[in-house]
Amino acid sequence: MRTSVIAAAAGTLALTLGLTACGAGSDSGSGGDKLVVGATPTPAGEVLAYVQKNLAKKAGLDLQITEFTDYVSPNTALQEGSLDANLYQHTPYLEDFNKSKKTDLKPVTEVYLPPMGVYAKKLKDVSGLRPGATVGVPNDTTNEGRALQLLASQGVIGLKKGVGGTATPEDITSNPKKLTVKALDPAQLPRSLDDLDAAVINNNYALDAKLSPKKDAILLESPKDNPYNNVLAVKKGGEDDPRVKKLAELLTSPEVKQFIEDKYKGSVLPVETS
Repeated sequence: MRTSVIAAAAGTLALTLGLTACGAGSDSGSGGDKLVVGATPTPAGEVLAYVQKNLAKKAGLDLQITEFTDYVSPNTALQEGSLDANLYQHTPYLEDFNKSKKTDLKPVTEVYLPPMGVYAKKLKDVSGLRPGATVGVPNDTTNEGRALQLLASQGVIGLKKGVGGTATPEDITSNPKKLTVKALDPAQLPRSLDDLDAAVINNNYALDAKLSPKKDAILLESPKDNPYNNVLAVKKGGEDDPRVKKLAELLTSPEVKQFIEDKYKGSVLPVETS
C-alpha cells in the first residue's frame, strides 16, 4: 500500500520568505490589508517574491509570503485560516485534497505549468532503461497517476484505458521491461537518484535540487492540453476578496509572464491567457 504524502507531512518545517509569518493569522482571512500567501520555494515562492518586490506596492497590495517544504501544510494552513491564499498545486491535487481531507479550497486562476520530468544519472533516454530497472514516482495520488501517464506516453508501460490521472501501479497492463515502480515522498525523489535507475520528479523539487527540467530531464511533459497548471487557491469564499483578485491579476500579467520566461528558460512555462 502506498504511503500518502497527505499523511506524511504534518511535521514538516515551514519556512518564511520576506516578512516572518509570526502573527500572520491576525490579519489573515479577516479582511485586513495584508495578504498572506503560502508557497513552496521554487518556482512559486520566487514568482511571488518577484510580484512582492516589483508589482505589489504599486498595485496597493501588502503581500506576505510564507514558504513550506511539503505539499500538505500550505493547504492545511489555508483551510485553518492562517493563510489567505496559496500557490503551488494543480487543480487535480487540490480536488483530491478536498476529497480526502474534507476541505473546501477553490482555484482562482492558473499561473504557470511546472512540467514533470523523468531524470536519471546514467541514462539519456527512457528507452535505455534496463530490464528489471527501478523507477521512482511520487507517492501522492494525483502525482503518482501523472507520473505513470508520462511513462505510458512513451510506451515504457501500458495503462488501462480511461484511467487518466488517477492511475496506480495496479492499473499497469503492460510492462515489457518488468520495471519496478517505487512510490516515494516527492521531496525524496531527487535525493534518491543514486539508488534508482530513474525517477519521475515534480518540477519544484527538481529545481530545488539544481536539476534543469529542460536540460536534465530525459523525458518531459508536453504543455499541450496539460491539466496540471499550478493555480492560486483560496478557501471557499475567498474568491471575492479584492486583495486576492488583485494578486490574480498580477500573477497573470505580462510582467510575470516575462519574468517566468527569462528566469526559467523553458523549465517553467507561463500559462497563456486569452
